[in-house]
Parts: sequence; structure tokens; C-alpha cells
Amino acid sequence: MDALLNFFMVFTHPQLLLLVGLGTFAGVYIGAIPGLSVTMAVSILISFTFSWDVLPALALMIGIFMGGVYGGSRTAILLNIPGAPSAIATALDGYPMAQRGEAGTAIGITTVMSFFGGFVGIAALAIAAPFVSGVALAFQPRDYMLLALLGILLVGSLSGGSLVKGIFAGAFGIALGAVGMDPLTFTERFTFGVPLLQSGISFVAVMIGMFGVSEALAQLHHIDTPAIKQKITRIVPSFGTIKKYLPLSLQTSSIGVFIGALPGTGGDIAALMAYDYAKRVTRKPARPFGQGAIEGLVAPETANNAAVGGAFIPMMTLGIPGDAVTAIMIGALFIHGLNPGPMLMIDRPEMFWFIVGALVVANVFMLIFGLTGIRLFTKIVEMPRAVLVPLIMLLSIVGAYAVNNSVTDVYWMLGFGVLGYFMRLYGYPLGPVILGLILSRLFDDNWRRAIISENENLGAFFHGIFTSPLSMVLFLAVIWIFVSQTPLVPMIKSRLFARTGTDGASK
Repeated sequence: MDALLNFFMVFTHPQLLLLVGLGTFAGVYIGAIPGLSVTMAVSILISFTFSWDVLPALALMIGIFMGGVYGGSRTAILLNIPGAPSAIATALDGYPMAQRGEAGTAIGITTVMSFFGGFVGIAALAIAAPFVSGVALAFQPRDYMLLALLGILLVGSLSGGSLVKGIFAGAFGIALGAVGMDPLTFTERFTFGVPLLQSGISFVAVMIGMFGVSEALAQLHHIDTPAIKQKITRIVPSFGTIKKYLPLSLQTSSIGVFIGALPGTGGDIAALMAYDYAKRVTRKPARPFGQGAIEGLVAPETANNAAVGGAFIPMMTLGIPGDAVTAIMIGALFIHGLNPGPMLMIDRPEMFWFIVGALVVANVFMLIFGLTGIRLFTKIVEMPRAVLVPLIMLLSIVGAYAVNNSVTDVYWMLGFGVLGYFMRLYGYPLGPVILGLILSRLFDDNWRRAIISENENLGAFFHGIFTSPLSMVLFLAVIWIFVSQTPLVPMIKSRLFARTGTDGASK
């Protein structure tokens, strides 16, 4: 009974309800602006809510978290500029849909599927928190390294058909992530004596440059082409459409929950892994992936919102943040005199159920705010290119500067924008660069932690892989993903289908 009362506390207190709604509304539009991250917004809120009671402070932060994760999809679809790293995969098929005049359909599908994924993540938090957090606790450094390697190997799925170009782009991203001070030894790496490189290269500046500036430069080739009129006749997807993609959304939501529950990961990795999974299991998409496949929207959007609930699992049960935002929330709880972890679940169980209730309310508000303002948003892509290109450049400059209030980030953004333009020109994919940059630190740090824990003995390291069931599963997944992306496997499959007659084309 106490659990139910605490769960419905947000519903019955107008102040808390208003704060969750206000936070969600702000999160949707903060997430839609490249460079204005949810992490930054929540960290700023701590200073404003320091004197508040803990429940109103958490209500506002949870609203911004839930709305911000969804909001990144708006500019990803309309301008091919992901508002957040978790929307990179959404841009791969969302932007081609906008180019076809289907921006309203794309935003409607992402909103409803984000709503669905959010509820799956919340349900997992409420029901399976102890079990999932136990699995996350079992991860050793070598397992995180293998998980990062899995993500890096996804470049084959994002490479537009060229595995070599995809791996090159991913490796380039990893190299960019290694620039700066080594977090374990505090020595400089790849700085070449330049002080500005000691703090590393901002992945937000790289992301905005690669996607935003390169897109503006590419649009210059079509400056006189008439803008595409968007079809806004139906925004909310039909029941039949939702039913069709429900099985895929359930599967990718489970990926989001699991990845979100792993400390240090988050919605960006979950979205990319879900996109890769959808590409593998979808046999006959209505359109090819990368050209406006609905499955390419459903998978990442359900996964990154399901990861929100997953990120709270280790935070509430172990006191370990699932991602950067929950790390800040742990700091907020400490400021308010609470100690996140197992004892919080015992001493203050009402906090757990309050957070679950606030997440539910935020998810409902996200659906409401997500389905409003679409007609106004879609007017962006109907602008003449002579207006749209300067707007993209302006948003890119503001977004890059806003991260650290640094003009240097703007220069990085412009430089990587030019580089991204030439990569587009010669058929090199941009997504793997950002993916490699994001996963670089996770891979590098845990590789060295794993080696140090085995006294720098490679034999002991591989012995640990083959003796740990969890490590063995991840290792086999790495091998399979790598092998399946080579031309050998499709060739064997086609020959087997031709012999058995199971391929519809051979009948």
C-alpha cells in the first residue's frame, strides 16, 4: 500500500505534476538543439534546486532527462543534425524520410515508439531492478572492453555497404577519442605539444561539424532546388502500423534496458546496437536501411528511451550511475542528504517508487509534447535552401560554442565539417566516426584495467575470457559480428538458399 501511495504521489500533488511537465517540455526542446545536452541542463539545475526539497528537485530533473532523450530526434530527422548522440542512428533513416516529404510521419512514429520504449524501461526498473543490476554488477573490465568492441564493430552496419570504409571511419573516431590527457597515467597523448589538445576534442563539436556543417556544404550543390513539401495529413501512426512494428520495438526495448543498466554506457550505445539488430533481423523492409526504413526509426528510438529506465536500475540498487545524467542525479541525492545504493532501497523505499511514478508521468508528457508543434517544426525543412543553409550554420555554431563556451570548439566544428563534407563526397560514412569517438574511452580504459588486473599477462587475460560465461558470450558475439560482415557469409547463405529452394527468389 505504501508503494502505491508513493507511486501516485506525483499524480496527486499539483506542484510535482507541474514540475515534471515543465521539465519534460524543456527537455524536448533542449534535446532538439545540438550542443545543449541533457547532462548540461541537469547539472545546471543542481545549483538552482540546491535549496529545494528533494522531491521537487528530482521531479524537474527526471522530466528534463526523459524529454531530452527524445528531443534529439527532432533535428536529426529535419536537418540531419542529431540533437544528442543517442539520435545519431535516428538520423540515418529519419532524414531520408524528411527528404521524401514524410517528416510528419517520421516524427509521429519516433514519438509513439519513444513513448512505448520509455514504458518498457520503466516497467523493467519497477519489476526487475534487482535482477538486472545483478547482471550489470557481474561485468568485469574485460566485459566492458568487449562491449565497446561490439559497438565499434557496428561500423559495418553504418558504412553504407563498404566494410573497409566503415572500419576506417570507426578507427579514425577511436584515434580522435585518444587525444588529450590519459585518465589513468595523466600523461599527454597525441597532443604534439599543443596545450589546447590536452583537454581532448569535444565529441559534440565533432558531431555537429560532421553532421551539421557537412550537410550545409552538401546543400550548396542544390541551392536552387525547390524545397520538398512535407505531408502532415497524419501524424499519429495508425494502430496497424504500431501493431506491425510492436515485436521489433519489444526486442529493441529490451536491448535498451540492458545496455542502459550497464554503468557507463547509455542511450547512444543502446540506440546504435538496436539499429544494428533491426538491420540484421528485418528481412524485407519496405525501403532499404539508410533510405527511409521505418524499422530504422523504431529500433533506436525505443532503445534509447528504454535505456532511461535501465540507467536508474544500478543507480537505485547499487549507487552506480548508469550514464552521465544519473551520475549527476546521484550527486543531487548526496547534496540532499541521501545515500544512493542498496541501503536507500531499504531505508527510503518511498524514493524508489516516487522516481518510478515521476518517470511514468514524464513519459506521458513526452508523448503529449512530442505530438504537438510538429507542423511548426516541419516548416524548417520547407524553407528555401538559401535560408536553410545559413540557419544550419548558425545552429551549428551556437551548439558548438554552448558546450564549453569555447571558440576553440567552434573552430573544431568547422574543421570537422569540411572534413565530413569530403568524406561524404568520397563515400565514407560519418556515423562510425562519432561512434568510435564515443566508445574510444570505454574501450581504452577497460582494456588497460583488464590487463592490469591480469598483471599484464595476455595469456591470463584470454584465459579469463574463456572461463567466464559472460565474457565468452560477448567474445563469441564479437567474432560473429565481424565474420557476418564479411562477404563470405552472405555468399554461403545465397548458395544454401539456392540449393534448398528456401529463398523466395529462387523458387
